[in-house]
Amino acid sequence: MPEPRAPAPNDIRLRKILDVTLVPPRWPEGFVMRGFEPADAPALHALLTEVFDDGTDGPFDEWWSRVSGDAEFDPALCFLVINGKGRLVGAALCWTRAFVKDLAVHPEARGRGIAEALMWHAFAEFRERGAAHVDLKTNTVENPAAVRLYERLGMFEVAWEG
Repeated sequence: MPEPRAPAPNDIRLRKILDVTLVPPRWPEGFVMRGFEPADAPALHALLTEVFDDGTDGPFDEWWSRVSGDAEFDPALCFLVINGKGRLVGAALCWTRAFVKDLAVHPEARGRGIAEALMWHAFAEFRERGAAHVDLKTNTVENPAAVRLYERLGMFEVAWEG
């Protein structure tokens, strides 16, 4: 596994303790969550590329090789949200160590509670797997709306190293 990258300015690590405060996800009307299948990989890459727009994922073939070849990748920990037209509009890609690697919602689908529902679903899945907590990394300057969401969900900052 490659060495973790050094934190960028304003990067933080947040944690959710998986206790009795978990609530069931509420999926907005017209949207459904389903599991990942290999045929979903190109659409997932396109969503992540559009949402993050930072060029770090690279071309699809390179990205998919990295993700699918990672020892922490489990397709059962990739949750997709599909709209009424069958289009992928949200995703949570998680690693087996109870870590949310990517949480993305298409700009046209934001503000409906999709990200919150994805997080509650991920929390529940990891609790079922016996995890005590779930972590993720974000940036307070580049992603203040996400930080507010995570704090609303009961996440709190921990040391970068975890």
